[in-house]
Amino acid sequence: MGRRWWPGFVALSAIWGASFALIKVAVDAGVPPVWVAAWRCLLGAVALWAILAVRREAAPRDLATWGHSAVVAVLLNAVPFVLFSYGETRVSSVLAGVMNATTPLFALLFALAALPGEPRPGWRRLTGLALGFAGVLTVLGVQHGLGSGAVGGSGTGVVVGGLACLAATCCYGAGFAYLRRHLSARPHSAAALSAAQITCAAVELAVAAPLAAGAPHWPGAGAAVALLVLGAVGTGIAYVLNLDLVRTAGTAVAAAVTYVTPLWSTALGALLLAEPVGWNTLVGGLAVIAAVVLTRQPPSAPDGAARTGRWGRRGRQPVG
Repeated sequence: MGRRWWPGFVALSAIWGASFALIKVAVDAGVPPVWVAAWRCLLGAVALWAILAVRREAAPRDLATWGHSAVVAVLLNAVPFVLFSYGETRVSSVLAGVMNATTPLFALLFALAALPGEPRPGWRRLTGLALGFAGVLTVLGVQHGLGSGAVGGSGTGVVVGGLACLAATCCYGAGFAYLRRHLSARPHSAAALSAAQITCAAVELAVAAPLAAGAPHWPGAGAAVALLVLGAVGTGIAYVLNLDLVRTAGTAVAAAVTYVTPLWSTALGALLLAEPVGWNTLVGGLAVIAAVVLTRQPPSAPDGAARTGRWGRRGRQPVG
């Protein structure tokens, strides 16, 4: 039972790792960042509603769930999706992927501030977070300087793009904490809650995109396929896996997915987009994997006990 979260963890990290290359394909084809985010959510919502139909599951009907879903949609979808897409107009998908790995740092800070019952981090988790951050810096090639364009882009553009990606991960950290406290323990399936969340994000961006970037245009077959996969898989199926992971393994493990996504984003960026990869990628990647192991709380630890008592086997007990 203790290993049931691993398959979802690996699948989710691979899907989200691929999303950075898909975003890069879209923005390089001239799709405005806000429209990349909008199409991602619109297509993701269609996929999620299709999943509900196939499973014959009911969507949430209470206003409270939809209200919280709208907030989570802003924090986990609408704003960060735009920021990452904008960031990738200035930096490589490799850099965007490694910046995404800072999410657990923000998630832990927001969880400690927003979740009264959240256990204080012990040496194991703190060591894991520190090692993961060091691994991210190594993959990033910090020894060359962030503004040097070591991983794609150059000068000020890299700094601006990197900060946009970092702001997106800050939103993710807040979103994980809010989702755990207000949504993940509700008596709805992961698919139903994900459908509500992504639908809210799709509506928010459908309003914002035309105002910010005008009417959409056909970006070409390659970019269209990239957006389709990004939306249906990366924002549809992935969000069912994400909420399942939050429920079964907790916020820290769910957020730690972003420690592994740089491995996928780096590999795909190199293979598909010919982006540069150096020795630091291998060394940093090993540090990231070790950090994921350290961040995971052992079942016998106080954190594990606290989570079991609060979430139960189905994860439907109230939190906080």
